[in-house]
Amino acid sequence: MREIRILSPTAILGYGFPEESFREGLKRRPDVIAVDAGSTDPGPYYLGAGVSFTDREAVLRDLRLIIRAGRELNIPVLIGSAGGSGAEPHLMWNLDIIREIAEKENLSFKLAVIHAEIHKQIVLDALNSDRTRELPCGLPLCREDVTGSTHIVGQMGTEPFIKALEMGADVVLAGRAYDPAVFAAVPIMMGFDAGLALHMGKILECAAIAATPGSGSDCMIGYLHEDCFLLEPLNTVRSCTVTSVAAHTLYEKSNPYLLPGPGTLIDLRNTVFSQYNPTMVRVSGSRMIPAPVYTIKLEGAQKAGYRTVSIAGARDPVFINQVENIIEGVRARVKDNFAGIPAERYRLLFHIYGKNGVMEELEPQKNITSHELGIIIEAVADSQELANTVCSFARSTMLHYGYRGRISTAGNLAFPYSPSDFKAGEVYRFSLNHLITVEDPCSLFPIELTDIKEGQGWK
Repeated sequence: MREIRILSPTAILGYGFPEESFREGLKRRPDVIAVDAGSTDPGPYYLGAGVSFTDREAVLRDLRLIIRAGRELNIPVLIGSAGGSGAEPHLMWNLDIIREIAEKENLSFKLAVIHAEIHKQIVLDALNSDRTRELPCGLPLCREDVTGSTHIVGQMGTEPFIKALEMGADVVLAGRAYDPAVFAAVPIMMGFDAGLALHMGKILECAAIAATPGSGSDCMIGYLHEDCFLLEPLNTVRSCTVTSVAAHTLYEKSNPYLLPGPGTLIDLRNTVFSQYNPTMVRVSGSRMIPAPVYTIKLEGAQKAGYRTVSIAGARDPVFINQVENIIEGVRARVKDNFAGIPAERYRLLFHIYGKNGVMEELEPQKNITSHELGIIIEAVADSQELANTVCSFARSTMLHYGYRGRISTAGNLAFPYSPSDFKAGEVYRFSLNHLITVEDPCSLFPIELTDIKEGQGWK
């Protein structure tokens, strides 16, 4: 029976992994090492600002081990969503790290770089020709969303990776990519079932999170066969169970049975999970349904202003009991004090931890018994100076705000830091979360193939 082995070292490049687990994975003679490097989970700032949400030294450490192992075993290494968000600056940042590794380790290989940043005019042309659409619960795309975005990327599927491998690449560094694509590309290229390959990729992209106890900073290997796949964690403290793997299959899905991707739909209605041995799970029955039209998910971010925050704590039970009224009083004082500033120029936000700081208005527990509250005062404005001003005034007003039953006048808030206000800089919002229709799955993702020569560094 044919088999292909895919090694996933870590959930996100830069999250790290134990070298012992990685060595166990290499002992199993993988056919591919693949790693996802990105996510929208940390929010729009990183895409908008063009910076990575993982640390350079951490990424360098992970990639040094991964690329060196790939060359020693003479197997392909695939990296998706370079730099976290996969736009051009993220791709170049990650490319510089690979260049440094190649030079220091005297490595020789063919490197394919797949670009994922989409030119605004391409998106505008698609908008004008009715080839874009919003995702469920989203708003229709408008021209201002496109022109105002600092970076727009498309989530590539497996096809650009397959094309790069067919061009002879040993290492593939790609911009924004559909998470399972780096794991499914080689199996699909070799003729394995696409549904099983993509489902296995969906689990492997988070590495050992699907094990118990789960971890995004540990290794997992997948064994893909003609009619099933097996999952094995590579740390002796972890096991895959039917529950842990099935639960992770539900991760990040709006429908428990269907998972859409670029040009595909993974159908899980007939999927079967079974315990293969004490640490491994067998999965079968997943299938891929081709989409009627091929669509690529677009992601974009737009600058929304500048942020200043102040962090404080409160422990007075009388204050805690009246905190909502106090906040409204502070808002009213800010509005009155800066009556000459148009309201649309700034926003004042309060995040109350110990009450509803996580879920805000969705918090079902309305009556609190907290003995203390953590308070984050946040101002977002069209300039850093205005954000500083609004946050400072709101903070000082809340500090000395007089409320019914107050006894001490020394101050209502305790500040853990001095200075108490933090100038956080630019704020971004997601401006695109839409689909674009394409005829060629590779058309938006140009590929560059480069030779890295041993002892000569970059060429």
